[in-house]
Amino acid sequence: MSLLQHELAYQQDSALLFEQLAHQPWAMLLDSGQAIDPSTGLAGSQYGRYDILVAEPFITLVTKNKQTKITKNSQTNISEDDPFYLLNYLLNQYKVAKNNATFAHSSTEKRSDIDYPFAGGALGYFAYDLARTIEKLPNIAASAADTPEMMIGFYDWAVIFDHREKKCSLVSHGFTKNVKDNWQALCARFDAMILKPKSLRESLFRVTSNIQSNLSKSEYFQAFDKVKSYIDAGDCYQVNLAQRFSAQVQGDSWQAYKKLRQISPAPFMAYMNLPLNDAENFQVLSNSPERFLQTDGNHVETRPIKGTRPRSADAAQDLAYAQELQNSLKDKAENVMIVDLLRNDLGKNCVIGSVKADTLFQLQSFANVHHLVSIITAKLKPTATAVDLLKGCFPGGSITGAPKLRAMQIIEELEPHQRGLYCGAIGYIGFDGKMDTNIAIRTAVVCQNLLSFYAGGGIVADSVADKEYNETLDKASNLKAILAHFSVTSES
Repeated sequence: MSLLQHELAYQQDSALLFEQLAHQPWAMLLDSGQAIDPSTGLAGSQYGRYDILVAEPFITLVTKNKQTKITKNSQTNISEDDPFYLLNYLLNQYKVAKNNATFAHSSTEKRSDIDYPFAGGALGYFAYDLARTIEKLPNIAASAADTPEMMIGFYDWAVIFDHREKKCSLVSHGFTKNVKDNWQALCARFDAMILKPKSLRESLFRVTSNIQSNLSKSEYFQAFDKVKSYIDAGDCYQVNLAQRFSAQVQGDSWQAYKKLRQISPAPFMAYMNLPLNDAENFQVLSNSPERFLQTDGNHVETRPIKGTRPRSADAAQDLAYAQELQNSLKDKAENVMIVDLLRNDLGKNCVIGSVKADTLFQLQSFANVHHLVSIITAKLKPTATAVDLLKGCFPGGSITGAPKLRAMQIIEELEPHQRGLYCGAIGYIGFDGKMDTNIAIRTAVVCQNLLSFYAGGGIVADSVADKEYNETLDKASNLKAILAHFSVTSES
């Protein structure tokens, strides 16, 4: 089957096109941090190469309380099977070969050297609490939001922005009759949207309350001390402890996301508008700097982050923070613990001997923090799929601790609220088997007029409570800045 492809006029800022779809249920943007600075008209960063826009899925999977609702052709079925199994099963019905892309818009546009990151497939989120379908965990913490544990759409078309080649393409495998029979009309629709964008009426976004945390500083210290006691007893080596921030909001969450991508671009950003029920939607605003898992053919890559220092407007101080992080034996030790954990997780579905830590402790600097990032690669077993790999590594070790299961049990005991989407994953698994997912950190959920997000950090034997607490505030700083920007009190 040849891939349908139509070249659209390229724009540096994919948000100009996506915002014409952003308010549709199941509209999603995977954003590589190429936001435009309105004061200069230039891209704010060069983090990533591709942006991916989708809407109008032909199948949806929604998992909640260990039941998955599968909707196709307006018909809905409920399954209690493993959601990862269901995802694997459905993807297997739409398999395609790789590297088979051709331009199908006209005979003069044919090419055979196109290799898109995503040309249709499954795209959505896997919440941290989806782990309850994999591991037996206690049910102690309160539920923070009424959002599902997994929301995945199957998309038969996507718009791909390639910022390196400065190209924009509408692509599809033509699996659905609607897309295949109406391809020319779909091409014309996107031509019109990208060349003559509509003027949209959007309700302004407003923050109508102060920011609240679910842990006071003293309560955080108590939880910290409990983690240290578990470590001292040899119960675990590292635990990621997080606090949850929230505020009341009103209006259009897309406005908040556009501001977020301007002030804090990151390589694995995302915006999702998803149905909570028949009457209302909720939104996901992800500002993640961390790749969880990527597959291309049998090549596997993960890039765990462990080690953080704040940024400073003073160049000398900023450099000092970066050098301090690079020289920190404690932060390197934390990083190695997670690298070892991920190597073990990858080994479940990767070829023996292929798992390698290619890079350790690489400094990466973002708008508000410096991080240490390691890169681990492996080769996927011929008998394993991308979904198998995802399940075998889920949730990511960098945001649980080591050993993983015990760390997750401690998190459930000490954090007041279940994490929901935080520290889960957002991304895609294509019909061609390619996968790319982030770790859903620096990620806000707007649900029923409440915006909430988490910030945490790994606690080890030589961690200091004050420093760990301040690290959570450093990580939360950009989302807090967004709330301050839109606060109604800031206008008075």
